[in-house]
Amino acid sequence: MHVLVLGAGQLARMMSLAGAPLNIEISAFDVGSKNIVHPLTQAILGHGLENAIENADVITAEFEHIPHDVLEVCERSGKFLPSTEAIKAGGDRRIEKALLDEATVKNAKYYVINSREDFTAAIEHVGLPMVLKSTLGGYDGKGQWRLKEQTNIESTWAEMSECINATDNQAIVAEEFVSFDREVSLVGARAKDGSIEVYPLAENVHTDGVLSLSTAIDDFELQEQARNMFIAVAERLNYVGVLALEFFDVQGELLVNEIAPRVHNSGHWTQQGAETCQFENHLRAVCGLPLGSTKLIRPTSMINILGEDSLPEAVMAQEGCHVHWYGKEKRAGRKMGHINVSADYTAELQRSLLLLAEVLDKKTYPAVHEFAQQMK
Repeated sequence: MHVLVLGAGQLARMMSLAGAPLNIEISAFDVGSKNIVHPLTQAILGHGLENAIENADVITAEFEHIPHDVLEVCERSGKFLPSTEAIKAGGDRRIEKALLDEATVKNAKYYVINSREDFTAAIEHVGLPMVLKSTLGGYDGKGQWRLKEQTNIESTWAEMSECINATDNQAIVAEEFVSFDREVSLVGARAKDGSIEVYPLAENVHTDGVLSLSTAIDDFELQEQARNMFIAVAERLNYVGVLALEFFDVQGELLVNEIAPRVHNSGHWTQQGAETCQFENHLRAVCGLPLGSTKLIRPTSMINILGEDSLPEAVMAQEGCHVHWYGKEKRAGRKMGHINVSADYTAELQRSLLLLAEVLDKKTYPAVHEFAQQMK
């Protein structure tokens, strides 16, 4: 079985690692260079999308912001999963919000802004404070604003209008500001036969809009809420593959913040913590194989490595720590890899995180240090 992945980053890399034991061959289409590359070595295997499609049994994607002309070519082949509709929903907040409404899944009150008049209407409809997000291209905290006071309306509009005018078909989604207790996410998979498996919820800590720490949690009531919302969205899309839903937990009630139609950063913990990791289950789903168990086999946290290409040796020496590098050139703020730390029970996992806080830099790994401070 040969799977072509649109995108040649770390998610394609980890799909390749997960697919090898199943005799699933992975190649990656670099959307920027138009080259077909090996997802691990980045060696060029060929050029042009058409030939790659012809040689593939299945086509899937590792990110949402794929040019629509590329998506259309893949869709015409009849080999693309999950679907262009799903990918577009993950890449355009207007489509995403409409999808959540159609699936009757709870999310924050919102209003789409295309003009100054829309901005005024959004303020009346949503109210202040509000969060404003570009509909295209914004991620990891980019392309976002917070409007708290009337006095900042004009200055905020000046920045937003510049964003709208900079890109074709760009707009802004205004959302009510949600005072939440924590952020959680659910990663799950839906197979071609409609069967669904979901992983345990993960509690996520973000720093400057980027995920820092993600930990699998056991909360039956929240898990059921999240699972029902996942099913509603996946069924609405007739989804095939791994899908992630990010939530705000507001006093025990979940609101969907975003969806990601792909394997997801907050699901990396599954590589060591679950019976079958998210990368293998995505491949199983799109290749028409039975889904693997998503059962938690041991408590696990994932720590993102941002902008660093080395770690203290003490990390590798610590029991239960597994390091996953992405083979990238070092750059400030770039996702360079992650650490999965596992233990036999929750208290032991907490102690492992405390030990990591002693050897990891506070500025680079703030979430680990914040956890350690809370435990004191």
